[in-house]
Formats: sequence, C-alpha cells, structure tokens
Amino acid sequence: MAKIKALTNGTKKDSILKNAAALFRKKGFRAASVRELAEMMGVEAPSLYNHIGSKGELLQEICFSVAKDFTAHLKTVLVSEQNATEKTASIIRFHISEMYNDFDRVYVSDNEWKQMNKKDADDFLTLRRSYENVFTGIIEEGIKKKLFAKMHSRIAMLTILSALRGLELRQQNKKEFSLQELEENMIQHLINGITI
Repeated sequence: MAKIKALTNGTKKDSILKNAAALFRKKGFRAASVRELAEMMGVEAPSLYNHIGSKGELLQEICFSVAKDFTAHLKTVLVSEQNATEKTASIIRFHISEMYNDFDRVYVSDNEWKQMNKKDADDFLTLRRSYENVFTGIIEEGIKKKLFAKMHSRIAMLTILSALRGLELRQQNKKEFSLQELEENMIQHLINGITI
C-alpha cells in the first residue's frame, strides 16, 4: 500500500482530515471507521495512527477548525469600517463561500458535532453561541442606526443562519449557478428582508 500523501499546500495530517471529513459526511461519524478511511486513502490503517490518536480526535479537529475559521472572519468583520448592512453581507458571503469550497468540512461541523465527547461538544456549543451573539449584535446595530427594520434581532440572525445551512441541500446542484450568483442572490434576499 502507498504512503499518506500531503496536500499540495498542507501536511499529511491535513490530507487525513480532508478525507475524514468526506467520509464522515458520506456515512456519518458513527458508521465510519478508521479502516474505511485508510482504504479510501489507499494506505494501511496502522499508518494513520502515526498521525492521529483516534476517530474522535479527527471529528474534534474538523469541528473546531471550522469554528476557528468562522470566528476569525467574524472578528475581522467586527473591527471593519463597514456598516451593519455591509457586515451582514460579508458574513453571508463567507458562509456561502466556505460551504461552496469546503463543503465536507462545514457539513460535518454543522451535523456531526454532537458526536464529540461531552466536554468538546460543550466547548463547541459555547463557540457557536458566542458567534451567534456577536452576529445578533451586528443586527441590533443595524436596527439602532435604522438600516434594518425594527424586529427581534435574534430571530433575524437565526433566520439568516438557517437559510445558509439550507444550502447544504443544494450542494449537489453546484452547476445550477455560480458562486458569485449564489452569494449576490442570497445577500439580496436575506438583507432586503430586514432593511427599511
């Protein structure tokens, strides 16, 4: 059997994580096995254990790397000179881009995080709630500055994030529209629904 190949701009561990995300999305975390992951990569299962501790560790790294990426983008948006409408558009655009370009990883983070051990799942949920609270604050800022209609800011935030998660169902139809077309239309529909 072959050796584990590193990704072009990454490590062997990155390659394992990418393949694990694809496997977990396809089969679900519980049904997937390290042996299947090894077969998928064309290597012996023991060689994977030179780079990973367990299947659970892979899930934890996938979920927290997604949370880290989304949180880093949100922090950048928060300190920008943009108004609340532009910040919201930037958040929507980032969600769509990540789902479009790194679907397996985002899907696993959204749908399999509950399979982590309790401590990791609780920590992940804390990060997710913090993200939602900051996003809600951006919407509240838009309401105060009369950029958005008067509404319940948390419901608006949940509506936007729910609509974006719904794109998971459309992933197999990527050829139906371009990434730019998807971003512009989602921004128009989601933001125009909350502007005055």
